[in-house]
Order: sequence, then C-alpha cells, then structure tokens
Amino acid sequence: MCEKTGIDDKMTNITPETRIMMMRTADSRNGYRRQILAALAVSLGPFAAGLSKGYMSPAIASMQELEHQNASFTVSDQQASWIASLSLLGALIGGILGGMAMRLGRRTILLAAALPYTVAWLATSLSTSVDMISVTSFCGGMLVCCITMITQVYITEIAVPEIRGCLSSVSKILSQVGILISYSLGAYLNWQQLALVVAAAPVLLFLALLFIPETPSSLFLRGKEEDAADSLQWLRGPDADIRQELATIRTNILASKQYHNGRAGKLKVLLSKRLTRPVLITCGLMFFQRFTGAHVFSFYAVPMFKKTFRMMNPHGGAIATSAVQLLASCLSGMLIDNVGRLPLLMISGVMMSIALAGYGSYAYYMTIFMNSTDLTHTEPGAYDWIPLVCVLTFTIAFSLGISPISSLLIGELFPLEYRSTGSALATSFSHLCGFVNVKTAADIQDHIGLYGLFWLYAGISVLCLLFVVLFVPETKGREIDEMDPKYVESLCINR
Repeated sequence: MCEKTGIDDKMTNITPETRIMMMRTADSRNGYRRQILAALAVSLGPFAAGLSKGYMSPAIASMQELEHQNASFTVSDQQASWIASLSLLGALIGGILGGMAMRLGRRTILLAAALPYTVAWLATSLSTSVDMISVTSFCGGMLVCCITMITQVYITEIAVPEIRGCLSSVSKILSQVGILISYSLGAYLNWQQLALVVAAAPVLLFLALLFIPETPSSLFLRGKEEDAADSLQWLRGPDADIRQELATIRTNILASKQYHNGRAGKLKVLLSKRLTRPVLITCGLMFFQRFTGAHVFSFYAVPMFKKTFRMMNPHGGAIATSAVQLLASCLSGMLIDNVGRLPLLMISGVMMSIALAGYGSYAYYMTIFMNSTDLTHTEPGAYDWIPLVCVLTFTIAFSLGISPISSLLIGELFPLEYRSTGSALATSFSHLCGFVNVKTAADIQDHIGLYGLFWLYAGISVLCLLFVVLFVPETKGREIDEMDPKYVESLCINR
C-alpha cells in the first residue's frame, strides 16, 4: 500500500511538460508522418522563394545578353542592381504586412498570398521594360516574404520538439532545391521562360494547403477550441491521446492573455523582456546572416567568379555552389535536433570567417598578379580551385548553421502573443539588411576592392561568433512557450 502511494506521489510531482513527453509513445509517434506531410506542404512556399532567389543571377545575365537584340529594352549594371535589390525592399514591407495579417491564421494567409505570387511572376514574364520588371520584383518580394515567414511559424507551431529542428530544415532544403533548379534551367532558358517556371510553384503551394489544417495554437488564440482540437488530433494521429497537450495549450494561452491584460499600458508590454530580448537576439542573427556575404554570393555569383576565375566556367561554379548548399542544408536537418543549435552556430561562425578571409586574400593576390608585368610563370587557371574551395566552404558553413537556425529561432523564442509581432520585426529587419547589403556591395567594392569587401565580411563573421557565444540561448528539446508549464514565470530567455 505504501509502495503504491509512493508511486502516485511521484506521478503527481511530474510536470505537465514531462507528462506530455511520456505520452508520446511509439504509437503516438505515428503522428510524425502527418507533421512531416504538413511541413512538406507549406515548404512549397520556400521552394517557390528559392526559385525566385535563384532566378536573379541567370535572368539578369539573359537580359544583358539581349541588349544588342532589342534596343528598346536594355539593362545596365545599375538597373540590374535595382532589380535584384528591390525584391528585398519589397520583402521589408511584406514582413510588416505579414506579421499584422498572421493573426488571421497561418494557413489562411498562406492561401491568400499563393495565387497573387503566381500573378506577379506571370507579369514578370510579360514585362516589356525595366520599370515593369522592377515593379513585379518589388511585389514578388513582398509576397514571398509573407510566405516564408509564416511557413516558419507554421512549422514551429505544429511540430513536437523532437523533430521541430529537422522539420524547420525541410523548408531550407526545398529553398535550396529551388535555387539549384533556377541556376540549372537558367543555362538553357531566357529570363521570360524562367519566370514562367517560377510562376508554377505557388500554384502547387495553394493546392497542397487545401489538405492540411490550421495550427492548433493559432486556432486557440482566436477562440476556436473545437477546431484546435481537431487540428491537433489530425497532426498527432487518430490514435494519439491529445487531452493533456490540449489542456496545457489552453491553460497557458489563458495565462498569457491574463498576463498581457494585466500589464499597465502597451508601452510597458512592448518593453517587456519577453518581447525585447527575443527581438534583439533574432535581429542580431539576421544582421550577421545578411552581412556575411551570402546574398552577395547569391545575386552576384557569376560576376564575382568572372573576376577570380581565369579558366573555369563561372556558371559551373555557381551551380556547384548551389548543389553544395543543398547538401549542407540536408546535413543541418540531420544534426540540428541531435547536436543542438549553439554548436552548429559556433562551427558556422568559425568556418565562415576562415573561408571569407581566404577568398579575400586570393582576390588580393589576383589584384597584385594582374598588375604585375611578369605573367609568364603561372598557367592560366592553375589556382582557380582556391576561390571555389573558399566559396564552397563558406556555403557549407552558412547552410549548416546560421541560415536555418536564425529562421528557426524566430518561431522558438517568441511567446505566442508576440509571435506575429516578433516575426514581422525580425523578418523585416532581415530584409532591410539584405537590401542595404546587395545595393551597396558594388559601391563598397569600388572603394576598398573585392578583397577588402570580403575581409570586411570575415570580420563581421568573427563578431557573429562572439554574439552567438554571449547572447544566443540553446533551444534544443525545449517546448515552445504555449506548451511551457512555467509560461508566466519565464519572463526572459535563460540558457
């Protein structure tokens, strides 16, 4: 009798979070299959984003090749930089609008944005002037930002902690697949034909969204408890016992509303550590993600390879870089839930610093070599492998750590009541940094040279490593806030 009582006492002392983990037996893990299917469905959005991101480099080259064939439609280097960067400026607006609209439902906004995104790319394929392409680039960037931001939040809210990092990497992997497809098809299609390929992807997203539910957290937040229960049951599987998980979500969302309503004034709420610290961490990571050269490699890969390659095909180098980026994203997906977020971020920072410094040093060597009067001792292309290895190393490091994890932390760090606001702030800031970086890269290069530009990026990567060590928390295996039994008490993020 005493023995039984002791067991009951031990079970009573188990926290709701632990009970939820214990209830995820082998049978309930069959629900992983549905979570994976839902993640794949919404990840068609990042796939479309990858197609559009990879579109710019071959499309701009195609437009400039056609200059001599169509005098009424010419694209200068300056116009090309505006076409590339305006998509990021549109994404800045899209992040704000997407954050405001996210309260209407994650799946709802994805459905609303998918078909207009197709229309934007159809308009691109029919454009007859640089101004038209610039407008469609801006509109496309605005819509794709909404899609990618909400996709990350959707995956975070539907996934259990054991596979959340892996499922979040799925969207990054499909994005890299999209980039690789655009680079590859861009070698054979002109910019109008390639735009039609990009336009098809959002249609697939729209159709896939028809078969998956809204997130339980979003439905609960809007008072639709029966729909939330149905959604959670679908995601966890028909045989899963969702009662404890459902009760915990309900209790903590009510607690969050009471906490939010009890604050004295909106300004005090906005200055709460529950919002400000996640904003500072995610915006910091987004700054380092954008200003370590990744976007410059994406938009200006072929021109940069032309400046450092002497014999190797620059288009081949761009395709090889995209393929390696895809493989690194797959590796990150396998490691992120086992190794943890922090170790991958630190490895990423070290490798990026070394690779960028190496690329800058080689560019400096090439500058000295090309200015030398004696060019007879070295065969052309003998050292083309050096910049390629540096770029591939950077690509692996970037795709392994800071690229997927900075997006994942947006969904993990923000409490539910601030998730739409926090996601909008972090995503908009990210695209503002991307716009500034892409638009000013050529100007910086004119002042300090290609080697100076990459030495600058290497220094920023070192600062990124320090930022990660000092400020970024480990979230491996951590329940998101609406599933945290200490929801109200945990007013700041602890390591």
